[in-house]
Amino acid sequence: MSFDKQHSETPASQAHWFTTTHWTVVLSAGKGDSSRAEAALEQLCRTYWYPLYVYVRRQGRAPHDAQDLTQAFFARLLEKNSLAAAQQQRGKFRSFLLASLNNFLANEYDRANAAKRGGGQVPISLDDEMAEDRYGLEPVSHDSPEKIFQKRWATTLLEEAFGRLQTEYAAAGKTKLFEKLKPFLAEGAASGDYKELAVQLGMTPNAVGVTVHRLRQRYRELVRAEIAQTVASPDEIEQEMKYLLEVLGQ
Repeated sequence: MSFDKQHSETPASQAHWFTTTHWTVVLSAGKGDSSRAEAALEQLCRTYWYPLYVYVRRQGRAPHDAQDLTQAFFARLLEKNSLAAAQQQRGKFRSFLLASLNNFLANEYDRANAAKRGGGQVPISLDDEMAEDRYGLEPVSHDSPEKIFQKRWATTLLEEAFGRLQTEYAAAGKTKLFEKLKPFLAEGAASGDYKELAVQLGMTPNAVGVTVHRLRQRYRELVRAEIAQTVASPDEIEQEMKYLLEVLGQ
């Protein structure tokens, strides 16, 4: 999927909603009740666990080992002391996550083996079969595990934004319209595309063009909102947008 680089949000409007984004909440956790920060961290982990699973698998781990290691990593990460580590490191959530995983794999392998699937409380329930089935669909690549992680991170982020966009259209009773227009999120319109679609939708070609423009604009907004969940300041959003485009273009 692709999206334009332009956006309409002002610095003031960004600052207003940025204070409640997940990673910002984690980084601002105080010494008192940190339940909100823990919930925010758990939500981020639930969203972005698959890039970590792919990273572990691409390091040559067998499926069962990768599943055990990923589960055990989350169990350790979601302990309360991980919030302090996050505050010290700050930066982007993807950088924190990968650094934490590398440290875990280097120092905690024996403990990870002890935390077998089904043993103890599992903080994040991963569908092991689904994870490996999804991994089996990954394209053959000679990229490093780190590069594969970054690509899966980028695609997961876009999938989250796309899912939210789809949900919004469904809630507005526009599922059929969304299904007809969603191909234009990834591709430009060829000559005659809007005219043909206008007949199907009972709209004018110009109205279809305006609707596609609004769809793309909303998609950009949701991508930016998803990025904001994973960075430490509004200034990093644009940097991550550019990085996202670079990773997806490789």
